[in-house]
Amino acid sequence: MGDEFLNLLEPYEAEKILNSLELKKSVEKVGIGECSGRVLAEDIYSTIALPPFNRVAMDGYAVQAENTFGASEDNPKVLKLIEVVGAGDQPQKKIMEGTCAEVGTGAPAPPQSDAVIMVEYTEKSDNQVMVFQGVAPGENITKKGSDIEKNHLLLKKDTVLTPDKIGVLSAIGMAYIPVYTQIKVGIISTGNEIIPVGEDLDYGKVYDVNSQTISSAVHSCGCIPVGIKIIADDFKVLKNAISRLMNEVDIIITSGGTSAGAGDVLRSVIEDMGEVLVHGISFKPGKPTLIGTLKGKEDKILIGLPGYPVAALVVFESLVAPFLRRNSGVSVSDESNTIQLKISRRFHPSRGRTHHLLVKVRDDIAIPIQKDSGAITALADADGYVEIPKSTEILETGTLVHVKLFRRTTGLF
Repeated sequence: MGDEFLNLLEPYEAEKILNSLELKKSVEKVGIGECSGRVLAEDIYSTIALPPFNRVAMDGYAVQAENTFGASEDNPKVLKLIEVVGAGDQPQKKIMEGTCAEVGTGAPAPPQSDAVIMVEYTEKSDNQVMVFQGVAPGENITKKGSDIEKNHLLLKKDTVLTPDKIGVLSAIGMAYIPVYTQIKVGIISTGNEIIPVGEDLDYGKVYDVNSQTISSAVHSCGCIPVGIKIIADDFKVLKNAISRLMNEVDIIITSGGTSAGAGDVLRSVIEDMGEVLVHGISFKPGKPTLIGTLKGKEDKILIGLPGYPVAALVVFESLVAPFLRRNSGVSVSDESNTIQLKISRRFHPSRGRTHHLLVKVRDDIAIPIQKDSGAITALADADGYVEIPKSTEILETGTLVHVKLFRRTTGLF
């Protein structure tokens, strides 16, 4: 193959091919304490009314409103206190003409009461309560079902379960939640020169960067990184590793071994095990990106990222992350992760290819990071990247650009 790639594609063409592939979705039920960040697999309807009873909204006295009409400081109404009802209690007596019950916020309203007079407008003496202000029917009582009626649609399928949504599920007493099973992503770093972090660094070797950055990025997409491996550039060894891993995961992402050099074998392995759909995309960095399918009991997708850490991460963020997030159900609008800034200095992008320019953000300015895709300091400095169309010849100082920020999230995604 020499230095040429077969069928170099425009980014939108590669994206279209990837999006034509689907990851199989399955459903499981998990405990409500374990569902944070997961995605609902079914519409959820309320199994009860909320509140489930007429609920007192203020500390005071439950009354029949008509018994308070005309009450004033000069002409208080006097009611007989027949019961005290707190939150969690069950009222035992009915409110009749001339009677009241002392109630606390959140308590059930006693039968036949239709209002609550706040304690500030009363005075209690033994078993009598003087009322100095009238109340209207319904005042300070939250009616049963006024928040949510029984069988009401609460949450739609594909909703991400954030703390507020989990609170809603708790309110209806739902202990086990139907969610999509998380996508399992196998991760392989290839290269004879790569060693795991923590080992002694011999001459000619480098630490594995990509498996850690891609694993974290996969996690941010609501997926589970599985079977992180470092594999040498050897056809048989790589094929065996992929064969074993594809039985454990839904999709495999590799890094390295995608260039057209004589030592890179990933394309040959995929051609032997399935089909290469994409090899070479017209953007920088990341030209040698590869997409293929693997044949087996269940066909699997393999995405081969470039070996240089910057290129691998940029390709993941721009191409792979949207695919994973959509299939895992945690898809978000690009607008929520994009800001418009002025570029700090003139920049000449690569001609003939879509250029992904790493930038750092300082004082509402995008500062270009002009280092090659193998420079680790570029990752340390970068806050995001600017996607520059291949038709752009120059960006002048002060040009407004759209910066796609790297996600700085914690937890599941």
